[in-house]
Amino acid sequence: MKVAAVIVDVPARQTDRPFDYQIPEKWEDVLQVGMRVAVPFGARRLQGFVVAIKSHSDVKSLKPIEAILDVAPVLNEELLRLGEYLTETTLCFAISAYQAMLPAAMKAKYEKEIHLVSEQYRSQLDSSIQPFFSERSVVPWKEIEHTSALSRLQKDIQKGYLEVVYQVKEKGTAKTVKYIAFALPQEQRGQAIDSLPAKAVKQKQLLTLLLAKESMPLKEALEQSGASYAAVKTLVQKGMLHEYEMETYRDPYGHRDFPKTRPLPLTEEQKRALTPIVESVRAEEHRVFLLYGVTGSGKTEVYMQAIEEVLKRGKQAIVLVPEISLTPQMVERFKGRFGSQVAVLHSGLSIGEKYDEWRKIHRKEVQLVVGARSAIFAPFDNLGMVIIDEEHEASYKQEETPRYHARDVAIYRARFHQCPVVLGSATPSLESFARAKKGVYELLTLSKRMSDNGLPTVSVVDMREELRIGNRSMFSRTLFEKLQDRLHKGEQSVLFLNRRGYSTFVMCRDCGYVIRCPHCDISLTYHRAGQRLKCHYCGYEEPIAQRCPSCGSEHIRFFGTGTQKVEEELAKLLPEARVIRMDVDTTSRKGAHERMLAAFGEGKADILLGTQMIAKGLDFPKVTLVGVLTADTMLHLPDFRACEKTFQLLTQVSGRAGRHQLPGEVIIQTYTPEHYSINLAARHDYETFYQKEMSLRKLYGYPPFYYLTLITVSHSELTKAVSITEKISSYLRAHLSKEAIILGPVASPIARLHDRYRYQCMIKYKREANFTQMLKNVVDRYQQEMSQGDLLITIDTNPYMMM
Repeated sequence: MKVAAVIVDVPARQTDRPFDYQIPEKWEDVLQVGMRVAVPFGARRLQGFVVAIKSHSDVKSLKPIEAILDVAPVLNEELLRLGEYLTETTLCFAISAYQAMLPAAMKAKYEKEIHLVSEQYRSQLDSSIQPFFSERSVVPWKEIEHTSALSRLQKDIQKGYLEVVYQVKEKGTAKTVKYIAFALPQEQRGQAIDSLPAKAVKQKQLLTLLLAKESMPLKEALEQSGASYAAVKTLVQKGMLHEYEMETYRDPYGHRDFPKTRPLPLTEEQKRALTPIVESVRAEEHRVFLLYGVTGSGKTEVYMQAIEEVLKRGKQAIVLVPEISLTPQMVERFKGRFGSQVAVLHSGLSIGEKYDEWRKIHRKEVQLVVGARSAIFAPFDNLGMVIIDEEHEASYKQEETPRYHARDVAIYRARFHQCPVVLGSATPSLESFARAKKGVYELLTLSKRMSDNGLPTVSVVDMREELRIGNRSMFSRTLFEKLQDRLHKGEQSVLFLNRRGYSTFVMCRDCGYVIRCPHCDISLTYHRAGQRLKCHYCGYEEPIAQRCPSCGSEHIRFFGTGTQKVEEELAKLLPEARVIRMDVDTTSRKGAHERMLAAFGEGKADILLGTQMIAKGLDFPKVTLVGVLTADTMLHLPDFRACEKTFQLLTQVSGRAGRHQLPGEVIIQTYTPEHYSINLAARHDYETFYQKEMSLRKLYGYPPFYYLTLITVSHSELTKAVSITEKISSYLRAHLSKEAIILGPVASPIARLHDRYRYQCMIKYKREANFTQMLKNVVDRYQQEMSQGDLLITIDTNPYMMM
């Protein structure tokens, strides 16, 4: 007898281990480690992952596996090990780690069904239940769940007449296309066409068309011959044609031809950066490189030529780019250079498209994956390199379980495959730059731009001064004049504001009341379209009030500025300017992002106005002016990385200007012009910023000098959230060394979200024995309350989101 160890789809501490199942004899030679199976688990039928196959089990009577869901393993040996690593480092459940590695289309969907246990019970069913089972033995749960018969149904289940069965429905479906082909041998085909009656004109045309083609997609054949589907059916009945289905991939790029590109000549700096990477690929050595290159210095070309070396050696490569810079431009670059060897994975694709791209990788039909964070789990088994572009980006950290950082996963996988990792950025994260300075990573530098223009000139405008001279507009005089000048010259401008909506909050001028979300501790944002107030956290919305809900005054005013308001202001001040606005509201429809950027690239607009999504990866020759409307939006957030994020964002946005022949200019508007992160970003001085920020981090005990772990407790009752956070803090103080610093318990910066109160405590530590086990003990202690769904404890061992 063969036994499979299976991790079942129940994310809970009690079930977070493999369960043994008997492998039915017919599948003993078929089942492999890494396949998904359907197994009985209590009253349910669940999906699970086979993590081992053994010859015996310590369990006396084993249940058999009910179904195999895959033809080939979906997770290879290395990815199964990676799952164990994630479970250990991010404190997630094994099932959550394995699910994260698969496309959404492959996450099983469960459908509940009610089965009649035996024919003899049919007559004994309750009278209100009998009509459902009058002519069948299986009834879908959703037919009964909302009817008044539900309570009677539960009684019949308790009596053992009926049982609830969970069916695993496979969601990922391959797309198929209908084809037609001759069912006759070559020599009989001409004769068959002649034998058709004179009236069957369309049938003859259809067969004649097929003579040269052998087989054709049905839709195409009908369009070209002008025949109807009835003609096809007749020919099938006569035995002349046969119909069949063929699997095809959904193409997110609509079968577009990408113009082929050739490698560009490299500068001396680029050659010096590329050499050690290529040496590492050839020697099959695991090394981590930090490619620190100013914006526009040609990092992408270095990546491309390194990838060429990897593919030449028959190996595979993964390139990660932040979601927002995974622009059509970026895709075009890789598709243009590497053609059909590229699969692309990002959130703009439909579930079916993602599933198809994943299958291309799984079937080894592609050698290169370009994608956002989750593409790091691409099921390659001969990895030759991993590249992470804009490595400082916070979006590489997953904020739901498993809370992994793509950089850590990349280094883990590259170590397994003995290959290099290249981390690239114009503004590396402090942690990475510190590692490069210590020699843990190897530093490669590109200090000059590819174009001879050098970096754009940056001016900082003090908006307090603008207010003093009576300018109440959101545009400083300097920025407004420059916008007019660019319009006059026929050049393009980019305006950046990190806030969507019309205004950031709505306040009563008489009593100071700010309209807030009833479910979250946050003010509502006014959106002009539809005259609505929206919560950007939980999605709650309500119509705009005409009077203050608190004092009844009519003096309700809008404060702060969002992208909608800027767009309206531009229309008033520069009516001749054509503006494209890009934010979450305007790009939510599929393909909108691509259409807008294409229109801007074709010169159909003069100004591109947007949020963070326009800060990276864009490269337009005619953009000579970049305006940052308020540089302070992120500076005053309760987050120790606020200054670093501000510096990075300003440097990235500035990098959009003057990338080609025309010189670029950047205007940064701010209310704190004296702040070092704004000043140093204006001077493109990363080194000084790094020194200054590191001294502050050391002083206050933050990474990279300390490790951080953030524990957040949320509950629908405030007192419960507070008391549990206090108990956790006390437990940690008693068990951690004197060197560890525990801050809290304290209310989270956003103290209530989705009607749940949130409290947190933060641990700063350097070396702690059994630290992971201690955190597991904390979760185990409250497992009972967490499984009832009212208490939620999240532990983030490397937090990027402090809110």
